[in-house]
Order: sequence, then structure tokens, then C-alpha cells
Amino acid sequence: MTTTEALPAEALVVEAPPVEAPGWRFFDTVVTGVRRIGPSTVRLTLGGPELATFGAAGDDQRIKFVIPQPGRDVGDLVAHGADWYPYYCSMADEVRPFVRTYTVRAARVDRAEIDVDVVLHGVDEGHAGPAATWAAGAVPGDRLVVLGPDRPGTGRMWGVEWAPPATAHTLLLAADETAVPAVSAILEGLAEVPGRRVVALLEVPEPGDEQVLDVPAGVTVRWLPRSGRVRGELLVPAVHAALCDLGIASAERSGEVVEDVDLDAGLLWEVPDPDATAGCYAWLAGEAGVVKQLRRHLVTDLGVPRNEVAFMGYWRVGVSG
Repeated sequence: MTTTEALPAEALVVEAPPVEAPGWRFFDTVVTGVRRIGPSTVRLTLGGPELATFGAAGDDQRIKFVIPQPGRDVGDLVAHGADWYPYYCSMADEVRPFVRTYTVRAARVDRAEIDVDVVLHGVDEGHAGPAATWAAGAVPGDRLVVLGPDRPGTGRMWGVEWAPPATAHTLLLAADETAVPAVSAILEGLAEVPGRRVVALLEVPEPGDEQVLDVPAGVTVRWLPRSGRVRGELLVPAVHAALCDLGIASAERSGEVVEDVDLDAGLLWEVPDPDATAGCYAWLAGEAGVVKQLRRHLVTDLGVPRNEVAFMGYWRVGVSG
């Protein structure tokens, strides 16, 4: 019989690996494919040798399109590399490129290409923003500079927000058309977990904007075509019903009063601590006014703890994208 001495407590501590944030760099890409995937959205496939080092680190990986002013290019900005932002801010309005944020729908680094879905808000009406206008007219061979991560990195990083606690057995995702690419990639990347409930509510402009997603068993996807209704008219009550059905919220209890968010002053972007522990997790993204309404309703009216919900205003009505 042998005797094992107890180890001192400090000997049992395992140091966490260091967090290595990715660097952000400009990628010179070319449009290799254009496909309409519904009345409101176009899918662009971007390729180029530089994308062989693209560092997608999560299913909702954000990137930026860098679109030049008419008759100009973005060479001066790209030349500043990692120090691009101060120079960008110093540029005169008439020469400053348009920088717009999108989500990578799919990354195939082994083939040096990515897919990006772009919603064509306002294109048919003639008041689209610069990115939607560019995407609507894009053809194979067009060049586009993209700003993104040069390696996946480790830990939580800028540009990736989907980080449900490992303890979460119930997941709710709700979004409008601008966040459909992120939600779609998240759902398709989920592992099948017995007993876990996952519900996604996706409000889109028209029935033709619904997509067929390859999701694991146990995932429910509900498409909510507005068909001319007011934005959020379908999504808000659907989120309410789903939260109650999933046991995340109760109409009989109330929670904390949240501070108002001035959407003219900045983004509505409130994401739980990645180290939070919770049995439920909700991820809500889309038009900022609708997300603001959902935030107040969930936290104050339904008593949903704020550390169980990510609220992200992807865009705002009236602000060009």
C-alpha cells in the first residue's frame, strides 16, 4: 500500500494560455462570384492570394469593406497598414473612403476565398448607401479592399460576439435581414447537443428572402417575412413568445429598469461577459431602434437578466450603409 501526499493548493493551479489578439490588416480581393439569394440580398464571393492568411475566429466574424470615393482609390489608406485609423480620420470628406461593416457568411481559407451577403437596402428606391450601391453593381473581376483579422487568435476578440456560456442549454437568436448571415453561420456551426433547445427568429423583407439552412437536430428556425409591415412588428412579439416558451422569461415578473440609449450619440452594443455562467443565452441583432425596444422589453418587462442577452444594433434606419 502506498501513500500519496496531498499537493499544495498552488500546485493545482493551471495557468490559462495567453490570449493572443489577431492583427488587423487590409486584404486585396477580387469578386469571383455574384449570386442573388433572394429579392433583398446578394452573395459576393471574394478571392485572392492574400485571403490564404485570413483569420476567421468565429461564426459571426465581422469585417469591413473599404470603398473608394468615385474616381479615387484607397491606396493611401492601405499604405498606413495597422495605423490606418488616425489617417482615415484626418482625411477630407471628399477623399475619405467609405468603410462599412459586414459579416463573413463563409470562409474557405484553404481556397483563399470568403462569402459575404449584402442586403440591398434602398437600391431599388435610389437611396442606397455606398456599400449597398457598390454590391448591387458588382461583377466578377471587380476589386475590393477588405479589412479583417490576419489570424484567428485566441480568447474573445474584436469582431466576434457569439460566445454563449458553456452552461447554456437554451439558446435564442433573433435578427433582421442584416444579421441573417451571422445567425445562419452560427446555426450551421453548432454542434448537436442532446437536450439543448435552440430557436432562431429571422425577420426579413419578403417571403423570397427565406433560406434553407443546414442546421443540426434540435434547432428551430422561424422566418418572419414583413411583407410591408413596420420593421419589428413581427420580431418583437415573436421574441416575447419564444422567451416565455423556452422558460427564459415570464410575463408575470419584472426586472431592472434599463438606462435609455441615445442612438444619435452612439451604437447600442451590450454583450455579456464571456465568463458569465447561465443556463440560457439570447443573441439579438438588427436595426438599432428595434433592438433598443427589445432590450427594454426583455430586461424591464420580462425580467430577463442582462448577463444572459447580447443586444447589438447592427445598423440604424436613415443612416446610410
